[in-house]
Amino acid sequence: MRLEWGPRPAALPWPAGMCAAGRVEGAFTLQSVAQPMRPIASTATKCGNCGPGYSTPLEAMKGPREEIVYLPCIYRNTGTEAPDYLATVDVDPKSPQYCQVIHRLPMPNLKDELHHSGWNTCSSCFGDSTKSRTKLVLPSLISSRIYVVDVGSEPRAPKLHKVIEPKDIHAKCELAFLHTSHCLASGEVMISSLGDVKGNGKGGFVLLDGETFEVKGTWERPGGAAPLGYDFWYQPRHNVMISTEWAAPNVLRDGFNPADVEAGLYGSHLYVWDWQRHEIVQTLSLKDGLIPLEIRFLHNPDAAQGFVGCALSSTIQRFYKNEGGTWSVEKVIQVPPKKVKGWLLPEMPGLITDILLSLDDRFLYFSNWLHGDLRQYDISDPQRPRLTGQLFLGGSIVKGGPVQVLEDQELKSQPEPLVVKGKRVAGGPQMIQLSLDGKRLYITTSLYSAWDKQFYPDLIREGSVMLQVDVDTVKGGLNLNPNFLVDFGKEPLGPALAHELRYPGGDCSSDIWI
Repeated sequence: MRLEWGPRPAALPWPAGMCAAGRVEGAFTLQSVAQPMRPIASTATKCGNCGPGYSTPLEAMKGPREEIVYLPCIYRNTGTEAPDYLATVDVDPKSPQYCQVIHRLPMPNLKDELHHSGWNTCSSCFGDSTKSRTKLVLPSLISSRIYVVDVGSEPRAPKLHKVIEPKDIHAKCELAFLHTSHCLASGEVMISSLGDVKGNGKGGFVLLDGETFEVKGTWERPGGAAPLGYDFWYQPRHNVMISTEWAAPNVLRDGFNPADVEAGLYGSHLYVWDWQRHEIVQTLSLKDGLIPLEIRFLHNPDAAQGFVGCALSSTIQRFYKNEGGTWSVEKVIQVPPKKVKGWLLPEMPGLITDILLSLDDRFLYFSNWLHGDLRQYDISDPQRPRLTGQLFLGGSIVKGGPVQVLEDQELKSQPEPLVVKGKRVAGGPQMIQLSLDGKRLYITTSLYSAWDKQFYPDLIREGSVMLQVDVDTVKGGLNLNPNFLVDFGKEPLGPALAHELRYPGGDCSSDIWI
């Protein structure tokens, strides 16, 4: 089908409880032929006093170039007894502080394990001038604290606004080990969990008031949590949310044990939720889909399909809605394992740990954290992704390392180690973020401190890095920017592990259009 721009049809009801935000022109309409999305005559919102974000994904692509990024830096499991902190990095090539950490906001506690972040409000409330994207929400994966950071008062020097203590979440939600944070059209903030207070698996969702950040309770109905949790994405026009699963916190917290895979303790399902009734209506079992982590619907709010990266199986699975209203899933990309010597197992998976979709839904990107490559696929035909770019940025199979590749279905030789501005990069590409115009990718190299320590000891000693890759958005292709490096091995308190990246005005993994 072809996805085109136009006013939202009057026959489609607006989701209940949404901000005044959604009632704007420039939404998607659905055409019936199988062609890529293209803009028709501009119906971009002309709103003199708009709320946060952009009216549509294609309008977001016209947004300003990123000048700073925020990313959490972790000290848990590094040997440095210091709190995690939020780093602000200057990415403006015109700035004298380009490629530098210009501000550090330490949290007031130790060993939180900051991980992902989200906003108090986003493009789902675009038309509501009472809403403003001023607070970054930082859930802690291990401590279960939630930090709310004021980035609106002084974007280049954020300050702590509020701390939500674990006891408040435990008491009202009986959830812990928090991961993904998304802003909702209702003005609320929703955060996924991996487990309960004791570290058993429990895939529920904490709901916060988007103004006061008080814990309101769970989004799901009482007793309705999924067995395991991790990431989620919602698509209100299809009355659906889909969530993924990693493993119970007690399983993954201190490292990876292959015996846990044999015992079936890692996730292999997607959970399809009724968005209005807040309950699971379908469970999708993934063939070749061990550890489904990051999930992305197409940005087009009319789209009834998307992709999920399955880490351990190293597959990309496409999920889609059937004519009868049920959902199905199919494998569309397989990264073959490599037979190796000198590693934990005789076969090494790619370990797909992050995926992104460009805002025009043309390209899919993902990182193979263990193999060490970053990939770009053209998804104009979502059922048949086509590889258009690949770049090795470190990893476990570089020449001169402890791992010898015995059999490789893709490469003729092991890649060279990556050296940028004199720094040999430890670890592999992990978290990725794409510029609004799709022309630049930013990459960090830390996955999760306990797994970093197990798979990349050098990463603990030397710290992670932030890299930048230039993207060919016409023909496809990836090229490393040799002049860009942020070395978190040189931080004042010692080497740190930098994780997910956020732009102040929102990005392609923070904002959802309704």
